[in-house]
Amino acid sequence: MVKKIVKEPLLFKARLAGVCQLLEAITAAYGQVIVLGSLVVAGNASATAANILGHERLFWLGFTSSLIGVAFHIAWAFLIYELLKPVNRSLSLLAAFVILVDCAIQAFTSLLHLAPLLILQGGSSLSAFTPQQLQSLALMFLKLDAYAFDIDHVFFGFWCVLIGYLIFRSTFLPRVLGVLFAISGLGWVTYILPPLANYLTPFIIAASALGEIPLELWLIVKGMNVQRWKEQAAAGGIKSEIHKN
Repeated sequence: MVKKIVKEPLLFKARLAGVCQLLEAITAAYGQVIVLGSLVVAGNASATAANILGHERLFWLGFTSSLIGVAFHIAWAFLIYELLKPVNRSLSLLAAFVILVDCAIQAFTSLLHLAPLLILQGGSSLSAFTPQQLQSLALMFLKLDAYAFDIDHVFFGFWCVLIGYLIFRSTFLPRVLGVLFAISGLGWVTYILPPLANYLTPFIIAASALGEIPLELWLIVKGMNVQRWKEQAAAGGIKSEIHKN
């Protein structure tokens, strides 16, 4: 089976896309949701500062995990573009642009993630501030991180809608995967209005699970129908990829 995958680059790309999707979800969620969620005490700057300074290694691990998540996200986006460009090259390019903006925002959230620790350990460079002011400043950066993460969700949601449409129009992946992925994207887009998204959080998480998990499992286990990909690529005039693969 391994030899078959290696001999068929398209199948390998499809399965690698599923793996990158899974790893991005794990690393990004661990850094931005699990680690910060365990350390940040809402509305309590001093308790949050004590948690960060008392769990510095965990905080650094969360930052590193978030950065690794960005790398997996870029790889996933590139592979999805390669797989779906036979469906509609222009729309695939638009989706690629949207997700690159999203990845840039995701990387920026990692920087904001690190800022509180740097502030709390500022030493003489921040000696003009009292400890209470530094704690409040650190908490403010964590709030900015949360807002940036909301913006990240919005761009990711738009990308999911575009990719869902492309999957639906493809002949080499099940259409239902495209529908579910687009619905997941619509859920993430609601973060354009954070109060509404916070109210709908259980539904957004459910939509995300129903839309994203089936796609990543399908790509990892089944890959895609290579013959139909080549047929759709030929119909769209993508000849070099067919010859190469």
